[in-house]
Amino acid sequence: MSVQTTTDSTLGIAHRESRPAPVHRHDLDGLRGLAIGLVVVYHVWFGRVSGGVDIFLALSGFFFVGSLLRTAESRASLDPRPVVRRVARRLLPPLVLVLAAAVVFTLLAQPATLWFDTARQTVASLLFLQNWHLAETASDYLAADPSVSPLQHLWSISVQGQFYLAAVAVVFTLAWFQRSRGRSIRRPLAALLAVLAAVSLVYATTSALPQTWLYYDSGARMWELLAGGLLACVAHRVRVPRQVGVALAVVALAIIFGCGMLLEGRSQFPGPWALVPVGAALALIVSGAHAPTGAAADPVTRMLTSTPLLRLGTVAYSLYLWHWPLLIGYLVIRHRTTPGLLGGAAVIAASLVLAELTTRLVETPIRRASGGGRRRTALVTAITVLAATVATSTVTWSVYVDHKTTKSAQHGELDPALFPGAAALTSGAVVTPAREQPSRLVAYADVPDAAPDGCMTQPGQVDALTCTYGDPDAERSIALIGGSHAEHWLPALDVLARDHPFRIEVFVKVGCPAKLPIGDDGWVGECEEWTLNVLAALSAKPVDFVVSTSTRPRDDGPGDQTPENYVALWRELADRGVPFVGIRDTPWLSHEGVKYRAADCLSARGGDADTCGIDRGQVLAPVDPAREAAEQLPSVHLLDLSDAVCGGDRCRVVEGNVLIYRDADHLTATYVRTMAPELGRQLGPATGWW
Repeated sequence: MSVQTTTDSTLGIAHRESRPAPVHRHDLDGLRGLAIGLVVVYHVWFGRVSGGVDIFLALSGFFFVGSLLRTAESRASLDPRPVVRRVARRLLPPLVLVLAAAVVFTLLAQPATLWFDTARQTVASLLFLQNWHLAETASDYLAADPSVSPLQHLWSISVQGQFYLAAVAVVFTLAWFQRSRGRSIRRPLAALLAVLAAVSLVYATTSALPQTWLYYDSGARMWELLAGGLLACVAHRVRVPRQVGVALAVVALAIIFGCGMLLEGRSQFPGPWALVPVGAALALIVSGAHAPTGAAADPVTRMLTSTPLLRLGTVAYSLYLWHWPLLIGYLVIRHRTTPGLLGGAAVIAASLVLAELTTRLVETPIRRASGGGRRRTALVTAITVLAATVATSTVTWSVYVDHKTTKSAQHGELDPALFPGAAALTSGAVVTPAREQPSRLVAYADVPDAAPDGCMTQPGQVDALTCTYGDPDAERSIALIGGSHAEHWLPALDVLARDHPFRIEVFVKVGCPAKLPIGDDGWVGECEEWTLNVLAALSAKPVDFVVSTSTRPRDDGPGDQTPENYVALWRELADRGVPFVGIRDTPWLSHEGVKYRAADCLSARGGDADTCGIDRGQVLAPVDPAREAAEQLPSVHLLDLSDAVCGGDRCRVVEGNVLIYRDADHLTATYVRTMAPELGRQLGPATGWW
């Protein structure tokens, strides 16, 4: 006789089937409590992935497929609507409550420039598509800081929601087919889930897509839920001797505690390393399936069925929903990058209180199948109205900003008399006061053409992807190579390429300045490998000059520096007879170690072009550090456009009525185009072309 559980799939939810109540697995309630505890602690104090979410995904697959199996094997009708309604009752009310709170907080405490992203993520979360939104925007699951979305954690809820709908369709379809033939569903379902899980794991392991995509990709995550579902199909046949089960449980528990400390899940999951937390969770399910309870229970079972963990398991779903927005809200209000010991304790305490209230006052009354009719009706009505309000307001704002973005893109070139941009610094152009362009609301979209054209190599990829700009038929040519800080010079180079015909071959990769390993035994990372592939492409299709950035901010203090691995590339190019043009990197905006967007600062109370800027001495050394690095390399030509971005003492965020930054460290394409005359003044003599 198999041991089943009434505990259902999401982070801390239970329900009862119409069939006789199966044995309740209190140890799995405690495992869920332990997992949510690890998630919260690691997020708040360590800024790491604990593996707790992966445990939740495995448990979700086990519980949900198990509940569907019990329905399929009963005489109950194979009608998916009651199951979907039950899932909606469990998932949506607490989710809507948290989303509404996040929207209100954003309106009251965040600048208007952040409303758009919160609105888009709110809509995505309501539709259980948040993981795809984060994948498309290349969001990294980083340690919390004030610049991170308060809704970023909802990706896992979206993955689970998608799995539930797919599981209902697959299990009920297969059950209908097997019932018509008078056969059991378990064996074919187990075979199907095993195949799908294997395909998903292979995809997560071998896909060429970047890690920032795969982390949120439903296809790459499904194997974790499918593994739990597969175990639900075969658990009734699995029996582990007691002593073996105890040993297995001890090892699995140790793995769960050590996972977050030993593995860097942010960069390793959901690939094969995610088998560690998932395997540990499945091992605990198996080891405790027939274990005695009460006084005869083993130490692991006694720990998992302790009152604190059982209570955490009860409120796990609401606790997961609340802890992240409360953490981000605390960091925003306190203007801090980390909560510290006491601040983190306060965040956790507030999360526990809100989770308890949400579970008792909202989640449980709505989920209850019977009783409390008027109260339940009132709660459902209130949540429905709240959801409609949140959805309507966020969709309306998203449409409005999208319209402004499209309208801004159609404006074309700005009037240089009213919007001189860099000319206000380089040639003393008269500036008539006007609202800066591009608009703060749409500055994020004012990017060079390479990214929208799909010409940027993504994280995890090392191919030398290239696109041609400027005059494609010109005999003279340059190769613009490096990361996004090289890419943001493309608009000015494109202007110059039309005036002084030359071809621009663009090789850019996200997060990778052009650099080579140092020394014969230097470590070859992803960026170095990509740079070597770019050099191979340039050998096959030579250019007259290679252009890239020559400096970057110092990690250990104010000013900027030229890393030695940059210089290694210059030497290699010199050996190949290819001249190099290095452009000094532009200032990065940060305050006490936290980067901030210029548009957000301008929209905040008291923000203006000067106060939102940064002291020049903090970000730029008195002398371009690349000069000393290139002293022995006559083929290296250095350009310094700092005076086209910064005044004598201050680097402001608006010059000549043009917004300089589209985020914290990338220039708007509009401002870069106004820098074309100054870039041309320096590039002409460096190349000898004009």
